[in-house]
Amino acid sequence: MDQFLFFLVAFLAVASAVYFVFARNPLYAILSLIVTMFSIAGMYILLNAQFLAIIQIIVYAGAIMVLFLYILMMLNLNKADESKKNNTLKFVGVFTAGLVLIGILGVFRGVREKHIVLENVDRGVGLTKNLGRLLFNEYVLPFELASILILAGIVGAVLIGKKDL
Repeated sequence: MDQFLFFLVAFLAVASAVYFVFARNPLYAILSLIVTMFSIAGMYILLNAQFLAIIQIIVYAGAIMVLFLYILMMLNLNKADESKKNNTLKFVGVFTAGLVLIGILGVFRGVREKHIVLENVDRGVGLTKNLGRLLFNEYVLPFELASILILAGIVGAVLIGKKDL
C-alpha cells in the first residue's frame, strides 16, 4: 500500500511539474507548482517526516506561491508585451533538454534492483519531538542567531516600507 501511495504521489508531482513547464498561462503554471509542492509534502509524510511536510506546505505552497501570484497580478502581463524568441534561444533550450535527458538515462542505466532490509531503521528520525530536542539542545546558538537575523529583516522591511507622515 505504501508503495502504491508513493507512486501515486510521485506521478502527481511529476505530472504537475511537467504541466508547469509547458503551461501557456502563467496563472495555471503557478497553480500547478502549488500542486507539485503539496505532492512533495505528501512524499515527506510517506517518509515519516511530518515536520518537513508541514514546513513545505506553510512556506513553499503558502507563502512563496502567494508571493508569485501577487507578483503575477501586479505585473499584468499581456501577450503584446512578450517578445519573440529568436532561434538561438530555442536551440539552447533544446540542447539543455537533451543534456538533461542524457543525464536521466545515465542514472537509470546505473540503477540496479536491490532489496533494502528495513530491520535496523530508526522510526523516530523525522518526528518533531526529536528535531526540537536537537534544535534546542545542540544548535541553540545558531537557532537564536537566525531568529535575530529574521527579526532584523522584518524591522528593516517595515522601516523601508514606512511612508513619511
